[in-house]
Amino acid sequence: MAKGHRSQIKRERNAQKDTRPSAKLSYARVSVQKACFVLDAIRGKDVQTALGIVMYNPRYASTLIEKLLKSAIANAENNNGMNRDNLYVAECYANKGPTMKRIRPRAQGRAYRIEKRMSHITIVLDEK
Repeated sequence: MAKGHRSQIKRERNAQKDTRPSAKLSYARVSVQKACFVLDAIRGKDVQTALGIVMYNPRYASTLIEKLLKSAIANAENNNGMNRDNLYVAECYANKGPTMKRIRPRAQGRAYRIEKRMSHITIVLDEK
């Protein structure tokens, strides 16, 4: 049970809040495993190198992550006043989202399930 007044609890929660610039894409129509191939390639790199990697990566997830990375860079410049040249990808991860269940007809009246997976992708930047 939380102790203290509601405003005090909110103040304590906001004090622990991460102030690094980030961008999140919810309900991306790509599975976590496929998104992680691209995310693993850019983790820890500076933003110029990371943009180059995702631009020329042939995977579908790289187009989503490129847009998300550009959004995180814009957030850092406009909201936090950071310099683009000093930014690097501090964290990037994909969490499991909901799964759409679909049915595929098969032989002899059987039905196989197709699972169309979604993910929530997050990119967090930081200054060197």
